[in-house]
Amino acid sequence: MRVLRRLERLGLAVCATVFLASPARAAATYPDQKEADFVARDFKFQTGEALPELRLHYTTLGTPQRDGAGHVTNAVLMLHGTTGTGKNFLNPTLAGELFGPGQVLDAAKYYVILPDGLGRGGSSKPSDGLHAKFPRYGYNDVVEAQHLLVTKGLGVDHLRAVVGTSMGGMQTWMWGERWPDMMDALLPVASQPSQISGRNLIWRRMIAQVIRNDPEWSGGDYKAQPKRWTYTAPVFLIMTDSPVRLQKQGPTRKEAEALYDKTVSDAQGKFDTNDYLYWYESSWDYDPEPDLAKIKAPLVAVNFADDEINPPDLGVMEKAVAKIPHGRSVLVPESEKTIGHQTLTLAAIWKPYLEELMRSPVSANARRP
Repeated sequence: MRVLRRLERLGLAVCATVFLASPARAAATYPDQKEADFVARDFKFQTGEALPELRLHYTTLGTPQRDGAGHVTNAVLMLHGTTGTGKNFLNPTLAGELFGPGQVLDAAKYYVILPDGLGRGGSSKPSDGLHAKFPRYGYNDVVEAQHLLVTKGLGVDHLRAVVGTSMGGMQTWMWGERWPDMMDALLPVASQPSQISGRNLIWRRMIAQVIRNDPEWSGGDYKAQPKRWTYTAPVFLIMTDSPVRLQKQGPTRKEAEALYDKTVSDAQGKFDTNDYLYWYESSWDYDPEPDLAKIKAPLVAVNFADDEINPPDLGVMEKAVAKIPHGRSVLVPESEKTIGHQTLTLAAIWKPYLEELMRSPVSANARRP
């Protein structure tokens, strides 16, 4: 009975989410909302490879405010997850909780920067034409490209906050280490500051190896999109969603099979195979743990107890935040409101910790390089 009641409550939550995602609400725009590209010339990757032009696409909300010396004082950088783009933050369950009048990142007050990470969205990626000849990039390259966009492209040398979810959360740790004086606050959501290994590596490697062994892949020089690998795409659901919500979506054998088939079909129609492969292999260089003590800004790491990608049982967070002078970790308990790793899409659950950071006396003291 307890499980049934929980499913019923979850059903109400899912219905509410669907309602919020209606076309009228999804079409909402924010003050001075703009999209554009910045082109970084002669971008060099950590592997030694280079591109003469690296296109970095981004969306901004709001208007930059400057102090007497011309420095932007109200910029907030938000970093998306592995399969997303900057526009993910415009989804109603995120934007509707963050960017509206009086909300924590009110776009009438803050200059919000939403980049498409290297390899994704409107930014340069394998599917633009180079295919498997596209340089092998890692998170260090993605973060370096973000920094070029923010500083050279947008003229911002200081950030009020860096906020990231999933892969973006991992990159938030990296921002804090690499440019420790550049931001006032850090909020990594649904991430851990440790090398990808164990279960997290195994499922990523499974996807990569299935692609590489798909007979239609042809070393990345395929003429038509390979399809056989997509039959493993539902492992993404297994890892990122909660068992309770998956049970709600597939409560019978027939409905669960339909959910599986739809996930495969969506993967076949939505993703370029090379892009997808690069996404999952780009975490090869992620290992922020040795440099955590370099982080100066106040940091609150938010994770979810039912997150299968970042399980609290590993004990990573307690050791990690102990190395950060102004760091702390929050574990959101499993409840009818949480949906595993994908709880990151529900800003209502984690925004109180962002509100705490944004009003912190420590984070209000702007640091300049």
